[in-house]
Amino acid sequence: MKLELMNVAASDLMPTGRMDDDVERVDLRYVISVLRRRSRVFAAVAAVVFVGVVLVIFQQTPLYTATAQVLMDTRAHDVTNIQEVLSGPAGDSASVDTEVVTLRSRDLAGRVVGALGLDKDPEFNGALQSPDPIANFFNAPLAALGGIFSPARPNPSPLTKDEAAARQARIHDGVVDNVLGGLGVSRYALTYVINVSYESTDPQKAALIANSFADHYVTQQLDAKYEATQQATTWLNERLAELEPQVSAAEDAVQQYKAQHGLLAAVGSTLTEQEISNLNNELAQAQANEAEQDARLHTAQQQLAAGSTGEDVGEAMSSDVIKGLRTQRSQLSSQAADLETKYGPKYPDVQRVQRQLADVDAQIKQEIARIISNLQAQADVAHNRTASLQASLGQAKGTLAGNNVASVELADLQRKADAVSTLYNDLLARAKETSTDQGTQQSDARVLSRARVPGSPSSPKKGNAVLLGLFLGLLAAGATALVLELMDSGLATSEDVERVLGLPNLGAIPKLESTIDGKRASTRPPGVYLVEKPLSVFAEAFRNLRASILFSKIDRPVKVVLLTSALPAEGKTTTAFCLGRSMGMTGSSVVIVDCDLRHRNINRLLEIEPKVGLLEVLQGSARLEDALVLDEMSGAYFLPLAKSTHTPKDLFGSAAMDRLIEALRSRFDTVLLDSAPVIPVSDTRILAKKADVVVFLAQWRKTPRKAVQSGISLLASVGVDVTGVALTMVDAKQQAKYGYGDAGYYYHAYRRYYTQ
Repeated sequence: MKLELMNVAASDLMPTGRMDDDVERVDLRYVISVLRRRSRVFAAVAAVVFVGVVLVIFQQTPLYTATAQVLMDTRAHDVTNIQEVLSGPAGDSASVDTEVVTLRSRDLAGRVVGALGLDKDPEFNGALQSPDPIANFFNAPLAALGGIFSPARPNPSPLTKDEAAARQARIHDGVVDNVLGGLGVSRYALTYVINVSYESTDPQKAALIANSFADHYVTQQLDAKYEATQQATTWLNERLAELEPQVSAAEDAVQQYKAQHGLLAAVGSTLTEQEISNLNNELAQAQANEAEQDARLHTAQQQLAAGSTGEDVGEAMSSDVIKGLRTQRSQLSSQAADLETKYGPKYPDVQRVQRQLADVDAQIKQEIARIISNLQAQADVAHNRTASLQASLGQAKGTLAGNNVASVELADLQRKADAVSTLYNDLLARAKETSTDQGTQQSDARVLSRARVPGSPSSPKKGNAVLLGLFLGLLAAGATALVLELMDSGLATSEDVERVLGLPNLGAIPKLESTIDGKRASTRPPGVYLVEKPLSVFAEAFRNLRASILFSKIDRPVKVVLLTSALPAEGKTTTAFCLGRSMGMTGSSVVIVDCDLRHRNINRLLEIEPKVGLLEVLQGSARLEDALVLDEMSGAYFLPLAKSTHTPKDLFGSAAMDRLIEALRSRFDTVLLDSAPVIPVSDTRILAKKADVVVFLAQWRKTPRKAVQSGISLLASVGVDVTGVALTMVDAKQQAKYGYGDAGYYYHAYRRYYTQ
């Protein structure tokens, strides 16, 4: 039993719901039932919150919102076709979001404050606001008391110049903060349009400030571009002034080095390189000419060595002199042949002609010798020219080698000069472009739509206020109902009993007033009403309890029934009293034994004060028949407690008690033991072991679940198993608002079946 109670204790605070196998789901009927039974609290909290929210919102000062739209223009407007010093936004989402932040910057807000003179507006400058008369009404007495108990302070000294400036700066910062508080900047969907909204108590002021923010934002972009261009121009001019002497010095160093090392250059190369190129060409021609002259001389010499007269030498054959001599010789030879034929060889003219022929031949030989000598001279000249050219070429190559060594240093000087010159030219071109760009700067944003003066306030919106009040009221009411439900630690339904305690629910005893319309029976005792209205809902509840008890044990008959509870004042005696009368009215023989030695509540219900009772029977000073009291209204018997000043110890654990119970068991059909609460009194645990059935009573929604569990645990510690739990003092009308499926849920459906 202890283990079972521990297992169910973990779910004590779970709301009553329904479980589908292993999956828990929200039961809408349970939620509705919570709202029904907490309807008064729910309605009260909802109404209070709703009225409070609506009143607070309606008492707020109306605010007007004006909105201007700024377009981030991503198209290029580069008139001069040069790179901008300060480029515009890229047009991506991050850039537009950056501009949104820029529109909310304190610098831009400061410009608007200065342009519109908002630091002189009481709406933004708290120092200029009129004092609140209500605040003065409450603060004046406090100030007076402070003056009484506080020492007198000397007059403050005038502020210094720095202190006054710091105070003015703080006031300005406060004005800027207040202005930014009414500003709203947001991107319109995924476009390049930015909404600039301003909220103020004055509609014209709202439109003016919104337009001022948009205009100053566009102007700020132009100012930023102009300032950046001006700074760039100034920096470029300073750099050009620094680089100009460096360029001149570098170029002079290159020219001086060339002159010192003979590195003067013509087109594309130095003079030495050109000289070597020319010498190479001349040397090639000279070598070719030399080979030609050697070949002509060698050929002529070979012909002469072979016995030639030289007439077949190529140069001789092409000589005009030899050609003339050969013509003259041919003529003389022809003349000599004619004269010799006519006059004979001894004829003087013949001899004269022969001498002329010899003279011509001698001339031819001399000319051939001269030609051979000329060929030799030409060959020698060619040899000399070739040698001269080779010497000059070698000298030039030596000079070039020296120049190449010097060219390394020259190249370094030239690179430095070129670098300085290139940088200078780039900066010069950039300076000209920047100067030209100063007059053509355009903003990357423009005002797409100017703010108009709003005709109606943007807040508070009465329709939204009503909806907000309704929503907050319902939310607060629902939260209150939930908190109250979670704080309800009692047992309300049969499902609570079975789920929390793990025991069967034997029945629910309603509070009599809750079963009757109006208050016609408010002064009638429950026991009397039970007898007078046997067909009422109240009487039927006890008949149901009787059936549950008698049929709780299938294997053996139920004779002795003990009724107990965890705490006092849970309707235990009233339940036992009415249950006994209900059994007696059915014709069963029943006896109700008052075992609560400290209160003797049966006597109060019977309105008697017996002289002998249970204690006297157990002590043997009175007979059982003398102590039993017959209830004339129902036929049931009662064994009350007589007033006694002495209570023996361990009365219920004695053999006399065992004999008494056996006697009652044999005489009556049912024995009802009205015992004391189990937690404060230990007698009940002893007495419970002698009963066939133990019925645990708990007051509806009042008895804490932990207390019930503790009471059941105490009985389990002595080996007593509680048969079941019955709820007492149930408000039948309120019970109908609890768990779906519980018998009380259908009270309004079956209540007319019974009579009142």
